[in-house]
Amino acid sequence: MKVDVLLGLQWGDEGKGKVVDVLAPQYDVIARFQGGPNAGHTLEFDGIKHVLHTIPSGIFHKEKINIIGNGVVIDPVIFKKEIVALRKMGVDINQNLLISRKAHLILPTHRMLDAASETVKGKSKIGSTLKGIGPAYMDKTGRNGLRVGDIENADFTAYYHALVEKHKNLLSFYQYDFDLSQVEKEWMDGIEMIRSLTLTDSEYIINKFIEDGKSILAEGAQGSLLDIDFGSYPFVTSSNTITAGTCTGLGIAPASIGEVYGIVKAYSTRVGSGPFPTEQENETGELLRKKGSEFGATTGRPRRCGWLDLPALKYTIMLNGVTRLILTKPDVLNGFNTIEVCTHYKSKGKITEQMPFDISRNPVTPVYKTMQGWQCDFNIISDADNLPDNMKTYIDFIEDSLQVPVVIVSVGPDRSQTLTRITTKV
Repeated sequence: MKVDVLLGLQWGDEGKGKVVDVLAPQYDVIARFQGGPNAGHTLEFDGIKHVLHTIPSGIFHKEKINIIGNGVVIDPVIFKKEIVALRKMGVDINQNLLISRKAHLILPTHRMLDAASETVKGKSKIGSTLKGIGPAYMDKTGRNGLRVGDIENADFTAYYHALVEKHKNLLSFYQYDFDLSQVEKEWMDGIEMIRSLTLTDSEYIINKFIEDGKSILAEGAQGSLLDIDFGSYPFVTSSNTITAGTCTGLGIAPASIGEVYGIVKAYSTRVGSGPFPTEQENETGELLRKKGSEFGATTGRPRRCGWLDLPALKYTIMLNGVTRLILTKPDVLNGFNTIEVCTHYKSKGKITEQMPFDISRNPVTPVYKTMQGWQCDFNIISDADNLPDNMKTYIDFIEDSLQVPVVIVSVGPDRSQTLTRITTKV
């Protein structure tokens, strides 16, 4: 059995949480392979909104196994809050959640280093979520990090304090004032919570599941344009958000990858700093933000909004080997008389479809195609065949341009507002 992958093809916030929740009944196992509490995967059902930061989005299906892979970084404070909230809803965490011993821990001082680093950058700041993600991954690659499995060792506390001392020296360099006392207590309480859960050598577990024919869905976080290697560097996250990150984040071979589901929002959004070719810093952008409730699930920050960017999508489809597309939020475009779609870039006087090496320093000018909008009451739409004709044309144009079939269309936040689309473009 192959491992199917689901990830975002833009700058994140494409709707991964909802889609994983919808697809979860088809799978035995849901596994997160990278990122940390900078993710905010929003699910909505039975009139209740849920936001998950670290735990896989299949957790509300009690018969499914959920794995937090080795590529994930965990903040015990935030993680404990997630666990407490889920238990209040009757979710049996001990029964269906497995945590990789090789997943790295985010320390309180990682968050402080994150804040100090952003402060000194001033106007050139990255736009970090300030969750300590970057410093935690820096310690991982610098071979200094603490891993979940370390909490099972008798000398864990000594290792913790040694790393904290190193961080204190760095914070003194930044001249950053801090008080560890309260946050450290909360962190240690979170560690105790993690100790009570099921810690595993997840690479062995997941490969055994593959061998046994279990169906597995790997869930990514953030978006492909935030990948540390292929995103709009340096305005990126600190992990590999593309399909390749599944292999290193779960410990599976490339040959184990099956379908790759790429999630695309019907327009574009971005949180934080960095290039955004199709951004609309005008009334259109404000309207998209308002209609789409475009505020970060993790930070609450307003998202920057703009039109769909096909060159960027062609790039991320190429990197990920996408086999199926899932389109979210076309309902937000409802009521627009016309809709713009970026089909090419103008870069250094030439028309191109390629992303430049450094789009931050070499900005591009989008070339747009104008399409007709639509008017529809999506509350009464339960079949993709009944979508407005202009919306069908819009979807067909995306599908033809990207040469990948659009198999699911999400027209609202609830599980029930998910339409399966029959396409001949397979």
